[in-house]
Amino acid sequence: MSESGERVSRAAEEIESQPGCWVQAAELAGEVAGALPQAGERVAAVGCGTSHNIAKAYAQLRERAGLGETDAFASSEVSWARRYDRMLFFSRTGTTTETLQALRRAPKGMATTTVTARPKTPLGEEAGQVVSLEFADEEAVIQTRYATSAIVLLRVHLGEGSSALVEAAEDALARSLPEGALDARQHTFLGRGWTAAIADEATLKLRETAQVWAEAHNAMEYRHGPISLAEPGFLVWCFGEPPAALADEVRATGARWEQSPADPLAELIRAQRLAVMLAEGRGLNPDSPRGLRHSIVLSGLAGEG
Repeated sequence: MSESGERVSRAAEEIESQPGCWVQAAELAGEVAGALPQAGERVAAVGCGTSHNIAKAYAQLRERAGLGETDAFASSEVSWARRYDRMLFFSRTGTTTETLQALRRAPKGMATTTVTARPKTPLGEEAGQVVSLEFADEEAVIQTRYATSAIVLLRVHLGEGSSALVEAAEDALARSLPEGALDARQHTFLGRGWTAAIADEATLKLRETAQVWAEAHNAMEYRHGPISLAEPGFLVWCFGEPPAALADEVRATGARWEQSPADPLAELIRAQRLAVMLAEGRGLNPDSPRGLRHSIVLSGLAGEG
């Protein structure tokens, strides 16, 4: 319950818990280093939905760190013609059909690792190695703390420090939402490199949680057509450093521009908060969005592949 006596959604509580989860994820990174990709390995990162966004962010971060070629795939779209040293599978529940199929198709002898919040499930039990984020499991259908905790784990494994990340998460919970965010008719999220996946995730959160239209674009590509839609009543929110002059070009359309020097992953927390507030404002249950469930298990297909 909130101070006013109103029920607080589980989604909101799980969003609020992220700084503590990030501390645990950072500590875990050292313990499971051997299960994660090693320098020089060619890696395929695989997942569905939010987990695919984790994979995309990781692939960009790992290549930027110079640690090896890394591709990201939706679980149903893995390129089996390519050869990898390791496949890294992301799944909160460990039961997603397409991800389980992909794991079972991995070439014999290839190293496989699953990052999941529920290790005692098919993905956790069938992968060669498992990284358990049980502390970041969620009751709400929408994924928030599992996704960000997985990215923190991976960023620390890639050599980043964690204290600034945790501080940024705490700040993101305290700061107000962008001006006009709750009243905007259209929400557009922009990113570059690894933050393009963060923009995709922010868009997914608004769409699935609040049933509002949102879209994501590569920030450099935004000028190449999509900016023509911008107008008063629109919010354009950029994660990370924006391209030169883009902010002024967006403001010239009458749309609102939002960009913060804070870490983009912490900014995602603000977008998660926005999604829940928009849902509640529309009388929707943010814990259980329409048409969604914790895991997509496709009847009759789990054993294929």
